[in-house]
Amino acid sequence: MSLIDTAWSPDLFASLTDIWKQQLSAHLRSVQANDEKVLNWSEPAEAAKLAAELMARGRSTSSIEDCFESLIRQALSAGQNLQHPRYIGHQVPANIPLAALFDAAGSVTNQVMAIYEMGPWATAVECAIVQALTDKIGWQSDTAGGLLTSGGSLANLTALLTARNVCLADSWETGVPSDVVLVAHPDTHYSIARSAGILGLGTQQVVRAAITNDRHIDPQQLSNQLRSLREANKTVTAVVACACATPIGAFDDLNAVADVCENQDVWLHVDAAHGASALMSRQHRHKLTGIERADSVVWDAHKMLFVPALCAALLYKNRAHRFETFRQDAPYLFDPSNPGLADYDSGISTIECTKRAMGFGLWGIWSLFGEELFEQMVDRTFERGHQLWQKLNDADDFEPLHEPECNIVAFRYLPPHIANASEEIQDRFQFDLRTRLIQSGDFYIVQAKLNGRSVLRACVMNPLTTEADLQELLNTLRRHAIDMMA
Repeated sequence: MSLIDTAWSPDLFASLTDIWKQQLSAHLRSVQANDEKVLNWSEPAEAAKLAAELMARGRSTSSIEDCFESLIRQALSAGQNLQHPRYIGHQVPANIPLAALFDAAGSVTNQVMAIYEMGPWATAVECAIVQALTDKIGWQSDTAGGLLTSGGSLANLTALLTARNVCLADSWETGVPSDVVLVAHPDTHYSIARSAGILGLGTQQVVRAAITNDRHIDPQQLSNQLRSLREANKTVTAVVACACATPIGAFDDLNAVADVCENQDVWLHVDAAHGASALMSRQHRHKLTGIERADSVVWDAHKMLFVPALCAALLYKNRAHRFETFRQDAPYLFDPSNPGLADYDSGISTIECTKRAMGFGLWGIWSLFGEELFEQMVDRTFERGHQLWQKLNDADDFEPLHEPECNIVAFRYLPPHIANASEEIQDRFQFDLRTRLIQSGDFYIVQAKLNGRSVLRACVMNPLTTEADLQELLNTLRRHAIDMMA
């Protein structure tokens, strides 16, 4: 049998799938039971060298089954265990494992999108998801629209390209003049500034919106800023608000920001990659009051809807704006004889041409469990965030830096010998302590800068994380600090 026949063999696929199932199931049981490290740390150069050696070595004399089992075991033993209850780091979730089974069906059969006929069911699924999400925002289903794309960064870029082209009608063809600016929450994701550079505005043309002490956009000062920019003959392409901002999870007052944007006729874009999922929760949806007044919204399902990456939605209040993003003809793809298909040919409105069927996981879980599962996951992780804040607040040697609005908590550890030290020593201590913690594999948290100071930051992205795990985080940080002093 040729290698081609072997690689495409359904019988071999069935055999290796059994091994895959056993390995993954055992891994999930072990990780969720706290029997594994959170992060299997190794030095980057060593890990890359081992991966290259395994590629060069090939199967050698072992059977395909044995080699496959060894490779899967290696991949699982050397990675980041997001399913671990003590992973409370980046805004990447312990995804629902069952969602991956739907994604796998699309990957095995290579369901791709760009035009409807290449991925008819993938397109149907995406349309259903977009309608469900726009309904949650509160937009009219007959006028709203959107698309799925590869992550929040690409979604933000696409949204701001749309806003630029709507604001500057000939910018796609003639370019961007030098007097164009973008006004954004200063804590917004770095992809906003990156988008400004890509779109020809320039990163220096991103104006930082004034914020309050609790890090929300100040609507009165925003109004003054927009007026001053106009008086200086600047053209404002969009205002970018956050729901919620990355550092501490602050939700802007979207109604107040929308009032300003409507009064001054400015496109309102809301980066709700993390926080839009609170719309699924009866308890927390009020934090997004006013989002229905935005012109565009980014909502990452691979964050708080807990499906595998990548699955990000870019949603428009006016779906006709999708056709302002790109003004190109590609007759080899898009059929001018059947213009009705334009609403279904995703390549017209996305940067990607070939695009994976990224909606299968979300569609499958929503179809299996309904909306209540998403509500329970949002409610539980937000509750855990507040529980962590309370524990930090009750501890003399910890300093919580805000009361959380969601599941993101920023704090510092300041034991007696550090509390009275210089800012430089305190900042370095946070960095060193966090490095020691994650390399131990006991927990995974991240670091951040807040008001120029180094802080520790936890984001509860696993609904299986318990209150006891959060208490153990405090205890573990104390223990590592003692070891550092020793």
